[in-house]
This record gives sequence, structure tokens and C-alpha cells, in this order.
Amino acid sequence: MSGKIIEVTCKSGHLDTLLSIGSAEYLTVLGSSQMDAVSGRVSVRLFVEDKSVQKTIDQIRSTLPSEADSLILVLPVDAQIGGNARSTEEADIDEAIATREELFANISRGTKADFNFFLLTVLATIVTSIGIAEDNVAVVISAMVIAPLLGPNLGLALGTALGDRKLITTALFTNAAGLTVTVLFAALIALIWPPNLNSNELLTRTIVQPGSIVLALAAGVAAVQSLVTRLASLLVGVMVAVALIPPATVLGMLISVQQWDMAAGAGLLLAINVACVNLSAQLVFILHGIRPRTWIARRVAQQSTWINLLAWAILLGICILMVSWFSSEIL
Repeated sequence: MSGKIIEVTCKSGHLDTLLSIGSAEYLTVLGSSQMDAVSGRVSVRLFVEDKSVQKTIDQIRSTLPSEADSLILVLPVDAQIGGNARSTEEADIDEAIATREELFANISRGTKADFNFFLLTVLATIVTSIGIAEDNVAVVISAMVIAPLLGPNLGLALGTALGDRKLITTALFTNAAGLTVTVLFAALIALIWPPNLNSNELLTRTIVQPGSIVLALAAGVAAVQSLVTRLASLLVGVMVAVALIPPATVLGMLISVQQWDMAAGAGLLLAINVACVNLSAQLVFILHGIRPRTWIARRVAQQSTWINLLAWAILLGICILMVSWFSSEIL
């Protein structure tokens, strides 16, 4: 059985409480020891099945009082020999669900608007602009590898699911800042190197097609699913970048050369893709039951989740109506 090691340190008076938690059938107490006789702290190590890690962490946090001064560490298990061990092929896929603490740690790192984020955004914009100007799809795709837009979009969805206003605010700012830098820098590049308006790579980012919407929805689902199930997120990061960086770059380039009709199409595609990525990411978090631990926090998170879903759905609906209206005007 695959699992994790949970190590808990707290005041020695709560040792019996931890050992009683360890009596559950999905737990194995690996050992307990006194860390320091002076401070009176003890350490307990538990082996927990993957599917029960979140439940165990919540139980420990709910059971230990605040004065316990506890520290909880979740450690990976690379291999298990003996006991009830079984092969990875036999393991239930549902057991690989990551805990909310793991998700928060992984996602929150990518929501910071630091120097590295802006540097990668500028580099991705430069490479994308070159690919669009030369009508080279390989160059455009290569730019997606370095684009850092996966983090802030997932951070917004997770912050809403957990009702974490700080994470929501940070993710919104970083996402808006990243897209703004992309548009402005692309406009600057277009002043120096005017784009080829007949480029296929440019024209395809000025028209909203059903495939574009499906791509953005799939990118959001794949991004969250890869993190929740502890799979590699590099390729889905590329998917998110494909949905966001090219239309943002084309928008900036077309604004720079004052092609307003085409720029409106690129902006509309960008808005639809942002709405689709965030809407689908939010739905996957809901389906996996990612929510706060306490009842009060769940009420707050539930309210923010429904507001967020409604906002993205309305934005997507308005954009689709605008696409239909523009199409009828052209016809």
C-alpha cells in the first residue's frame, strides 16, 4: 500500500492523543520518542495510506489544542518493502490525491510576481513575437515552455476553493501583471519590428474558434488534475501558456500597428481563454473535494467559489455572445 509518513512533534502531554489517532486501521505507528527532556516535546511518526493522508492531517489538527505547539511534517515514501506493500500498478488511482497543504505549497510558489516571473514572461513574449513575425509555429510553441502563467491561474482557482483572500489577491495581481507585461512588451517589439499581418500564426489568434475554447477548457482541467494527482505539470503548463501567451502577444502587436478590428478579435480570444482556464480549474477542485478544514471556513469558501464560478461563466457567456454578434455583422 503506497502512502506517506506523517511526523508530528508537540508537547509531551499530548502523546496519548496522538497514539490514539494512530490506532486507526489505515495508520501504522512507526515509533515515538522524546526529543528534548528540557522542553518536554515528543515526536510521533505515522505511516498513512495515500487516500487517508488528508483525513489524518485534519484529525491531528482538530484534536491537538492550540497550546500543543505542534509541527506536522508530511514525508514521501519512495518504496515500501514488506508489510502490505503492493506494486504501483495495483494501487488505486484515487489514493494519489494530494492534500490541500501540498497543493497550497506547490501552487502558491507560482503566484509570486517576482523578478523571475517577469523575466520569464518577457522572454516568452520575445520568442512568441519572433515566431509570429516569421510565421513559425515551432518557435511559437517553444516559447510556451518558459511562460510562467500556470501558477497565477491555478492560484486563483485554489484560493477561491479554500476561501483564501490573500492567495486570491496575489494570484489576480500576478495574472493581470503577467498579461499586461506581455501586451505592452509585444507592442514595443511591433514598433521596432512590424508584424506580418498575413502571417497564419497571427491570423489564427484573431479569430475565436470552437477548438480554441476546448483547448482552454482542457488546459484548466489538465493543470489541476496533474497537481491533484501528483503528476508532472510541465506539459500542462505549456498548454495554459498556449491558450494565453499567443493571443496576448498578438493583441499587443496589433494595438501597436493600430489594427483595431483584428486587435478586438485577439482580445476577445484572450478573454475567452482566461475565463475557460479558470472556470475549468475551479470545477476540478470542486469535483476533487478540495476545501478548507473547518466548518466556518468552508462556508466562506463556498460563497467565494459560487461567486467566482458565476463571474467566469458570465464573462464567458458575454464573450461568446460578442463572437456571435461580430460573426453576424461580418456576414
